[in-house]
Amino acid sequence: MRISTNQIYNQNIRAIMDNQQGLVETQQELSTGKKLNSPSDDPVGAAKVIRFTEELDQLKQFQRNNDLLTGSLEQQEAVLDNVTETAKRARVLTLQAGSGILTDANRKAIASELKQLRDEMLDLMNSQDADGNYIYSGHQAGTQAFTMNTSATGNTITFAGDGGNNFVQVADSARIQSSTSGQEVFENVLARLDYSVTGSSAGATVNNARVSEQATFDTFYNANYDGNDATNNEFTLTVQGGGQVELTNAVSGVSFGTSDFTSGEPFTIQGMQFSITAGVGDTVDFELDQPQKKNLAETVNDLYEALSTPGLPQDDYQQAIDDALIGLDNGMEKVALEQSSIGGRLNTAESIYETNLDLEIAAKEARSSIEDVDYAEASAEFSRQETALQAALASFPRVSNLSLFDYIS
Repeated sequence: MRISTNQIYNQNIRAIMDNQQGLVETQQELSTGKKLNSPSDDPVGAAKVIRFTEELDQLKQFQRNNDLLTGSLEQQEAVLDNVTETAKRARVLTLQAGSGILTDANRKAIASELKQLRDEMLDLMNSQDADGNYIYSGHQAGTQAFTMNTSATGNTITFAGDGGNNFVQVADSARIQSSTSGQEVFENVLARLDYSVTGSSAGATVNNARVSEQATFDTFYNANYDGNDATNNEFTLTVQGGGQVELTNAVSGVSFGTSDFTSGEPFTIQGMQFSITAGVGDTVDFELDQPQKKNLAETVNDLYEALSTPGLPQDDYQQAIDDALIGLDNGMEKVALEQSSIGGRLNTAESIYETNLDLEIAAKEARSSIEDVDYAEASAEFSRQETALQAALASFPRVSNLSLFDYIS
């Protein structure tokens, strides 16, 4: 086989260029630490690297969301802790206000502190996050959650937000509630269940009527209150012979028991205490009041106003005390439920955070195995390519100088 001089030159130059190119590529891998410096190096591997990079970016965003969520929930925990402490102090003052030995000066002092507690409670219910958003306004984050109008009839403190709850995405398929509307936490609190006397027969006089055993009355109320037909909420007390009084439903006639009766003396039936001056056959009618909802700040405000009203009848005053105690207890129960919910959400957020960290590590390792260079392997390859290039450069002049003329004497 004959090899021309041009072939010799071309083959050697091509070998030198190939070695130089391989050496440069290996040197670039060593200098960048990446074995994929362009998509053409490994198209399939490059596509996988892009997917892993996108996954890592998404995981980083989820972790940032998780950090913000955790900070927000911890802030809400602190707010609700303070709400509970304020409500507890208001309850202590309510019990003190119920003492029969208080002077007007004592009541005035209690009222003054209750006013401060009301304002503190209202401020906590209008808490804002680091961005100035109202935590408990639902989806209306730019609107103050609760407003107070002392000249309003009825409730003076009203909710101005909406019932929406906010959520944060912390994983592909996981959203955690970041806040609960103040409508649910503070506004949706049942006030004390009660009843109202609506009439009596001509010979009967109602001297006093109140709830004396709240738990017993609540059971009776919950079992018999009809939210659809108000007539079913009407009841009648009938004085019978033998010193007895019977409680019946005014519509159905169903009996709910009897109690010993002495005219003018108090008696209790189904948790309700009555004092009635009446004779056999006389009747007293009453109805179950419609259930009301009242926020904690409003409950404190109502008691403050009762204590600040001079000459308030004792029955009205006692009712204000009873209303405040039940309202505060129900409100604190509602707050405790939200605190429990926040604790569960924090635990879930922490668990997802740890899972995302594991996924992030796995994605980084997978991406690294595709694009990162093995320095030991690359260094060995660089040495091999360098030796091959040096050999090609050294051998080419010798091959190119070979000629038959060197052997003609």
